[in-house]
Amino acid sequence: MVNDGHLKLNVTVVYSPQPREVQEISLQVAAPCTVLQALQLSGLLERFPEIDNHHTVLGIWGRKTKLDQCLRDMDRIEIYRPLRVDPKVARRERFVRQGSRGAGLFVKKRAGAKAGY
Repeated sequence: MVNDGHLKLNVTVVYSPQPREVQEISLQVAAPCTVLQALQLSGLLERFPEIDNHHTVLGIWGRKTKLDQCLRDMDRIEIYRPLRVDPKVARRERFVRQGSRGAGLFVKKRAGAKAGY
């Protein structure tokens, strides 16, 4: 989109501070813009101070990126929360709670089907 001789990019910044809660901010930024500049313009760094550490992982459309990455039109910047529980540990705990008959791919069988189908 061209406006007053300057190229504007439409960018979305997304952060989920808690499960099932999403903060999505749409921005129009000047053409040479980096991920860090878009984050600063979004205001999320001020609203959520936990984002502003060096261990925060960022992505553009699900692919990891760095703060100095230049943006393109219609990019979606995603701010990822750190995992609180290791997925392998969570799966083991679920398996212990459910037992071997209540977990796995073949729990629900069709009537009259062969074993494993």
